[in-house]
Amino acid sequence: MSIVWVQLLLIGLAAGVAGGMFGIGGGAIMVPAMVLLMGMEQKFATGTSVAAQILPIGILAAYVYYQKGNVNIKYSILIAVGLVIGNYFGALFANQPFISGETMKKLYGVFLLAIGFRYLLFR
Repeated sequence: MSIVWVQLLLIGLAAGVAGGMFGIGGGAIMVPAMVLLMGMEQKFATGTSVAAQILPIGILAAYVYYQKGNVNIKYSILIAVGLVIGNYFGALFANQPFISGETMKKLYGVFLLAIGFRYLLFR
């Protein structure tokens, strides 16, 4: 298994965990991760993210990105596998008695700030 495959599975897993914990769309994690960590072009990362979430929410958008050559189907499938597993574990973690609603708000805020600063300050 190549390092790219491992990276893509980990991106899907992280997106799944955050989705399960915060109820956010996986694209909020997948796209920045593919752009900032893997060096993908923004449109390509967006298309791949949409394709990973194709059933049912992204089918029309994924089709447009695919027509324009901005989707990698294999990458999308690998990310989707990580999403399924990650959402399960994220939901399990978020629903532990020791995780309060206030803790979840703070964790989500830190996550959003970290991504925002990374986008603003680094290439």
